[in-house]
Parts: sequence; C-alpha cells; structure tokens
Amino acid sequence: MKILGIIPARYASSRFPGKPLIDIKGKTMIRRVYEQALKAKSLSEVIVATDDERIYKEVKGFGGNVVMTSTLHSNGTERCAEVANKSEVDVVINIQGDEPFIHPEQIDLLASCFATPDKTQIATLIKESPLNEDLQNPARIKVVVNKNQEAMYFSRHVIPFVRNSPHFTVQGFQSRMPANLPQDDMAAHLTFYKHIGIYGYRKDVLLEIVKLPESMLETAEALEQLRWLENDYKIKCALTEHDSFSIDTPEDLKGLK
Repeated sequence: MKILGIIPARYASSRFPGKPLIDIKGKTMIRRVYEQALKAKSLSEVIVATDDERIYKEVKGFGGNVVMTSTLHSNGTERCAEVANKSEVDVVINIQGDEPFIHPEQIDLLASCFATPDKTQIATLIKESPLNEDLQNPARIKVVVNKNQEAMYFSRHVIPFVRNSPHFTVQGFQSRMPANLPQDDMAAHLTFYKHIGIYGYRKDVLLEIVKLPESMLETAEALEQLRWLENDYKIKCALTEHDSFSIDTPEDLKGLK
C-alpha cells in the first residue's frame, strides 16, 4: 500500500499571514513540519502542496518535495485532492502545516487505520481529555464516537452535554471545575475526547468528498468534517496519547524563538 503524506501550506492567513515561513529556532515552520513527517515510517513520500511562490522556493531550498497547486482552493483538503489526483497512491495523510512538532508516531498510528480489511474511508486521531477549562475552549474541537470507534459528531461545544450534572450549564459548564468529580455525577463516568486535526483518506474517498456541497452543520460549527458525516462517510478515530500544538497566532510563538 502506498501512503502519501501531503502538507498543505498557504501564505495567506487572516490571523497570521506568512506563518509557514516564520522562523522557529533557526528553521522555518514548514521545514520543521516536513522534517517531522519524513520520520514517519508509514509514508512512501512527503509533499508540500502550496499556491505561493515564496513557500515553493523555501521548500526547494532545503531539498524538500513541493508542488504548486491552484489558488482557488478553499481549504487544505481540496489542495490535497489536487495532488492526490495526479499521484499513484492508495491513501493520503493530510498533515497540518502549522504543527511544527507533530509526532511521527501520530502519522504512523493514523496510517495503520487503513491496514485493516474493513476498508476505512477516512481516519483521524482523538485524545482523552479531562473535563476542565481547556476543554471548553471553542478552538478545541470535541468528538463523540460509537462502539466501533467511529465519529458520531464533532463540535466546538463540550459533548456529550450532561443534563443532570451540576457542573454543566446552558452555556457549557462551570469555568472552575473540581479536580475530581463526585462519583455520583454522571460526568465522572463519561470519557471526553479532543480531536487531533490530522486526517487520512483513501484516495477515491478524498476525490469524492471535495465535490460535496457545503452543509448546514459544517456552516454552523465551521467544521468541514461534519459535511462528510452528513453525507454518510465513516470517520475512524484512533486514540493517541500525544496532544497537538499548532501555531495559529503570533502569540503562539512565545518561548519558541
């Protein structure tokens, strides 16, 4: 099985323009992501997909594989699909270009989801999370899974909502959570998961999902993966022990220079 790692990278960003080229301890962020991806044992090849000449020249400069893609793509999934469409591959791993410290083991774990005979369509990673203040951050995407470890729903809200828990309110849950929930609180017996935003797709599925129209749930939550769920695609979730650390704003660089 040939598994291709693709790192979508664009220069334009409303919150942090040019972030793929920012310097992090002597290396650009895109270079750090690329070098981490190369350490994954499961990938046959790693390619940066960009629509910007500056990023293209940077990747070429450090000896990386890079291709120019259309400027019309609205997201990284579409950019990955353009590259995959021209490649003889079975599976594509979409590696976030703003996670310079991604663990290669996470890439290999995700790739392993496609080794089983059940023909996984799409896969992603999740991590167990305590019911704390960090979990209620809307930037932390939450997910609930079924008994087959497939995603049922993703949300910016804490899910599941525990109706009879004194710690949940209409707005979410109390900002100051106790260190240990009482055992008679239903929330103490539930497992909460954070979504780790790396995806794998079978090539044919990737080429299908980018043709789907934007859905209502996707628009409401601003989460692209809800479009796939609404159209009955299955998303396998593998449990990782590693968290993710993305660079979204200049403030995220504090202590990394």
